[in-house]
Amino acid sequence: MTEDRSTPPQPPRRLADRLFGATAAEPAPRPTAPRTQAPPSLRRAALAVGIEAAAFTAGALVLLYLTVTGNADSTSRALAEVVLASLAAGVLGAGAVGLWRVAGWARGPVIAFQLCLALVGFTFAFSAQQPLIGLPILALVVTVLYSLATPESRLAYTGR
Repeated sequence: MTEDRSTPPQPPRRLADRLFGATAAEPAPRPTAPRTQAPPSLRRAALAVGIEAAAFTAGALVLLYLTVTGNADSTSRALAEVVLASLAAGVLGAGAVGLWRVAGWARGPVIAFQLCLALVGFTFAFSAQQPLIGLPILALVVTVLYSLATPESRLAYTGR
């Protein structure tokens, strides 16, 4: 056998490097992507979703106060309502921030949530005969869905 003496000999590797592999080299810096400016209709949708998130937060706090100060039939169910209202507020808050930043992941969950809220608003306004609750919900839903359906909002996502 002949040995190739053109490359210098490698120093012996540590036991950990031999067993688990050596650490990777430092990656090249990631290029910064240009930030897309949100059009006014998308900003309006983000503000409306933010208002919905604030309303759900207030509702969760009221439910928590009523659970703590009252005597609920089932404390676990009452706390589950608080948790669900808090999760809804979190999802809507994250969606509002995502819409404001023109994040691609934000549109789908916001639209799905708006469709559920439309059903709730319709039920309150017409079936339960509580238009003071249902009509503002429906107004916010229509504002968000219309703002997301405008051409400038759709182009903000496709022109990325």
